[in-house]
Amino acid sequence: MLPSADASARPQGCTNFKLRQLLRRVAQHYDGEVGKSGLKTTQYSLLTHVLKLGPLRPGDLARAMTMDASTLTRNLKPLLAAGYLEIGPGEDARSRLVHITDAGRAKRAEAQRHWRVAQESLNERLGLARVKALHALIDESLACLAGAEEGDDDDH
Repeated sequence: MLPSADASARPQGCTNFKLRQLLRRVAQHYDGEVGKSGLKTTQYSLLTHVLKLGPLRPGDLARAMTMDASTLTRNLKPLLAAGYLEIGPGEDARSRLVHITDAGRAKRAEAQRHWRVAQESLNERLGLARVKALHALIDESLACLAGAEEGDDDDH
């Protein structure tokens, strides 16, 4: 639900800057807690995606995470080195599949406990209603921007 401000009033400041400020603050919050598991939040997210979607091809994983292939490769390296993920043969000789190992499942479960603490703390600090509204606004905004990227000229 958007505030009922004067429709002619324009937002003040740079939306990108404001979003980056919020993202940095939220990321610091999660990083501080999830980091206690020895993982970065990006690594926790990657393990979670592979657990839920895998085994899957690296390109499919990158698309699912809206990440480019080079960023995915860079983020996979430490998880492969730690033995949390493995890349094995795929359906044909040219394809490969990323899958989570038992050690990766255990590390993800440990990190998930810390993630829950971070999430509950954020819910408490912001209030559940604000968090739900924020999620809805983000989802709606992503859908609008995805439509614009696909050449959708509709006003949203």
